[in-house]
This record gives sequence, structure tokens and C-alpha cells, in this order.
Amino acid sequence: MKLTRRTIGLLIIGTGACVLVGPAVVRLFGQEAPNRREFTVVAKGFRFSPARLEVMQDDLVKLTVRSEDVAYSLTIDEYRVAKRVPAGGSTTFEFRTDRAGTFPFYSNLTSDARHSEARGQLIVRAR
Repeated sequence: MKLTRRTIGLLIIGTGACVLVGPAVVRLFGQEAPNRREFTVVAKGFRFSPARLEVMQDDLVKLTVRSEDVAYSLTIDEYRVAKRVPAGGSTTFEFRTDRAGTFPFYSNLTSDARHSEARGQLIVRAR
């Protein structure tokens, strides 16, 4: 295919139109890209810090859980999340907050009764 000035001009105009109009079309049809939220939760002494995470409904959440002592897990039943964190290591995962509410998260390990003390809350605000 031979590129002429006219072809190049149409490509430039078309690209510019997509850049300018694209976001408006996305908002019009309700398919706006999700807000991305990133958190690091530190597990230490059978506690999570921070123990409260707040996001908006439909956010894409990237969560890194880092252990500073023993192995933990981070479980959020309502989102079907259960991730193991190795002793002194970390685990990173993503999920979309598709429903509003307050959801507990906790360590579901049973190797030590103190794991039941590792708790927190994920608060998802409605849009």
C-alpha cells in the first residue's frame, strides 16, 4: 500500500478524533475504565496494618500482603479471595470490588490460635 499525503492526513485526523471523542463515548455507555487502587498490608504479630481499606465499587484493587514474621493468609470470603503469605515474604494479587458493603478479611491459618486475631475490614463505597 502506497502512503500518500492524503492517507497520512486521514490517519492523523482519525487518531486525533479517537483520542478526543473516545473518553466521551466510554462515559456515555458506562464502560469507563476502573479506578485502580494499590495497597500494601503488613502482617506482623498476628495483626494486619492497615486493618481498614476503603475503596469505591468497581475499583480494581491491587493488594500486596507482606509478612514480617510468620506465615499468614489473607481471606475475604465475599470476594472468594484466600491468599497465603510465606513467612518473611509477600504475595500480590488483584480483584475488582463489584459490590458495595463492609467485608471482613482475616488470616484463615490454623497453625497458631493467634491467627484468629489477624483481622481487618474492606469497605467498598457505592458509586
